Amino acid sequence: MDKKYGVYICTGCGIGDTLDMEALAGVPDNEGVNCTTHPFLCSKEGVALIQKDIDDGKVNAMVIGACSRRVNFDVFNFPGCIIERANLREGVVWPHSRETYPALTEEQKDDGESFDRIQMKAQDYIKMGMIRLEKVKLPEPYQTQSFSKKVLVIGGGVTGMSAALDAAKAGYQVTIVEKTAALGGYAAKLRAQMPVQPPFETLQAPVVDALVQEVEGNTNIDVRTNCLVARIAGQPGEFTVTMKKPGEKIPFDVPFPLPPEELVDENGKELDAEAAHQKYLKYNEGREDILSLDPNGELYGAVVLAAGWRPDVLKGEAYAHLSVDNPDVVTNDEFELIAAKGKILRPSDGKEAKRVVFIQSAGKDEDDSDFEYAGSVTSMVALKQARYVREDYADGKAYVIYQHMRTPGLQEYFYKAMQQDDGIFMTKGAVTDVTAMSSELMVTAKNTLLGENLVLKADLVVVASGMVPVTKDDPVINLAYRQGPGFRDNDIFGQYADSNYICFPYETQRTGIYAAGTVRRAMTIEESMEDATGAALKAIQCIESANRGMSVHPRSGDLTYPDFFFQRCTQCKRCTVECPFGALDDDARGTPKANPTRCRRCGTCMGACPERIISFADYTIDSIGSQIKAITVPSQDDYSEPPLRFLALVCENDAYPAFDMVGMNRVDYSPDVRVIPVRCLGSVNTIWIKDALAQGLDGVILIGCKHGDDYQCHFVKGSELAEIRVKKIGDALASLALENERVAFAEVAIDDYDKLPQIINDFVEEVDALGPNPFKGF
Repeated sequence: MDKKYGVYICTGCGIGDTLDMEALAGVPDNEGVNCTTHPFLCSKEGVALIQKDIDDGKVNAMVIGACSRRVNFDVFNFPGCIIERANLREGVVWPHSRETYPALTEEQKDDGESFDRIQMKAQDYIKMGMIRLEKVKLPEPYQTQSFSKKVLVIGGGVTGMSAALDAAKAGYQVTIVEKTAALGGYAAKLRAQMPVQPPFETLQAPVVDALVQEVEGNTNIDVRTNCLVARIAGQPGEFTVTMKKPGEKIPFDVPFPLPPEELVDENGKELDAEAAHQKYLKYNEGREDILSLDPNGELYGAVVLAAGWRPDVLKGEAYAHLSVDNPDVVTNDEFELIAAKGKILRPSDGKEAKRVVFIQSAGKDEDDSDFEYAGSVTSMVALKQARYVREDYADGKAYVIYQHMRTPGLQEYFYKAMQQDDGIFMTKGAVTDVTAMSSELMVTAKNTLLGENLVLKADLVVVASGMVPVTKDDPVINLAYRQGPGFRDNDIFGQYADSNYICFPYETQRTGIYAAGTVRRAMTIEESMEDATGAALKAIQCIESANRGMSVHPRSGDLTYPDFFFQRCTQCKRCTVECPFGALDDDARGTPKANPTRCRRCGTCMGACPERIISFADYTIDSIGSQIKAITVPSQDDYSEPPLRFLALVCENDAYPAFDMVGMNRVDYSPDVRVIPVRCLGSVNTIWIKDALAQGLDGVILIGCKHGDDYQCHFVKGSELAEIRVKKIGDALASLALENERVAFAEVAIDDYDKLPQIINDFVEEVDALGPNPFKGF
């Protein structure tokens, strides 16, 4: 592409009132680049002005100095052109007031001693935008070698069938893989479902039979029962899938995760997720058959994982204080099977069970003592099963003892209906014991809402158990990926199959594989069916995006993908290991092998590479590094008291929007900070920090999403990796004789914008106390 440069600066929204436009336009003029100003650049006239220059062949690479790139992105969209948005409005003139930072007079401009901090920031942003145009290329979409629009659904329960029907009705071919002999899953064993229609008082007949008939009658759906997915290789749009019968051994079986005895250290302590993952990699090192394609495999475009759940049998540690060996103490799962056969009878002797106690807590006094995998579904199942008792016996009694009763949404009406039933008794409390008498059970509970202990006689005791996703013990999807057969952090330690529970439901850590139903969280049948629709739509979106060479969420529509300069690759494997989504495999030497449609374009591989050989067409080590070098660093030669200069590398997903909101609310922070948005903090290569300090910038702060148990990083681990890298940069700072405090890391949620000015100003003050960077002026 023969680049033709142009700069367009808007003077509206206070930009022209605050800045010296002649001086600002002089920045590109001094570089021989034409600069055009307009009072309302996003108007029809302003856009037409730019479009005319494009049509006349005058410009195809432009800096638009106006509002944030998060605003009017559809207005300033000129296909075939490289566009850089210099944020003069939210980033410069709105947060920084002339009352606080007065403009220079003509005399001050001439004396060479004064500096206009707002003007300098605006001019730096124009320079940074111009240099980026030189360093990037127009992206070209990746084209797959072969392509399929078929959707694979793993699991033939209500979730899987609903997802298959939704995709099929949208015109896509679907294959359902079900490991048992029939469709239906757990729902086929139910006696009834929760009410879904007003007044929400009557249980509903199971919908599973109708779903089975509809699936079997749909010509777009291929049903395979007694079948397992043995292996999935490849990438979205061209997944190569190998199937087999349960128990069958085939050459393309993916090695199962390490056996339990391998998941502990020498002291018997459970390995953390990263240590276990590294052990898995070492275990499979050099096994190229793990990654190779099955020549007889079937081609699919995307996968919906609807494998379901299994009951957590709590007749162990959580209920160790109860007499659980008695056959008349059953789990809620076992009780459902009893109720589905007809009238509720005791397992021990087949007699009528008219008095049933439902235990919802593990017997501890603490208010937060719910057991693992418990939730609102656990509460609603207890209410539903209590209704069974009342349906079967007019004189039946149901007792529900709980720590928490959760009935979200309209199910609150069902809860209230149960409260009005004289045969159903509910109280908060801790069950302390269940003992067997001659022909009945005795249940004792304390700390109840009545303020006194209870002793209840029961024919049957039902102990609540949680809904454990099947992916806890088995990856199910059996991926032929270098990072392992499952979801990395999930496949060994049992978390739900979800990638980002806040921002991107249905996604897993493996692009093109979307979780639905109870592998994501505990859900009712109704919720699972709705969930299936979302996952099916995500799968369709992924297929169509991959077909166009575009990435999917969160950088939806991005045409770039990682490009490697292999001549300098040292096979260190850092990119392969650190990729949050398993997009990179490698060969026997460890040379990375990209799978572009797996890639979500976060750039974590780029930040991980010590040789800096990974880049994207419009996002490279050089492009960001050159922007940093374009920042003006005033020295003693220019001013007797030069202003300090700071760099903020901020996540484009949370921190950069937070900066925009600071500007929109006209909240001031130090104008000596230059903000560069990055795709993810995981993409930040430490060379950028070293270069910034080496050229005289006084401090660098990285601001990203919150990480940890309640992580909000769009790319799962980017923020966490960045913080680790910042902590390790101390040696490099020591080699430059610089203080560690000159590099900082901060977390900001998108709604924490009000905290951002304080974070910035505290950092500036801390570095100011250290004094100027000794490299300033060199």
